[in-house]
Amino acid sequence: MGFGGISIWQLLIILAIVLVLFGTKRLRNIGSDLGGAFKGFKSAMKDDKKDDSEKLEQADEKVIDGETVREENKDNNK
Repeated sequence: MGFGGISIWQLLIILAIVLVLFGTKRLRNIGSDLGGAFKGFKSAMKDDKKDDSEKLEQADEKVIDGETVREENKDNNK
């Protein structure tokens, strides 16, 4: 028994059918596209975390005696 009741032979037959239907070139392109998308997603998540930490540091600088100075309030007081 393999994955959830599917034996290794059944998986090999399914793989052979997929190779015949799509061909190795198309499967290689699909794998390349998926890998590029995954890499882009990871880099976007890293950038997002970096941006969040920068915003948090900027917010920490604006805290004075337990109060925050908001940009909207500054503009309205002028």
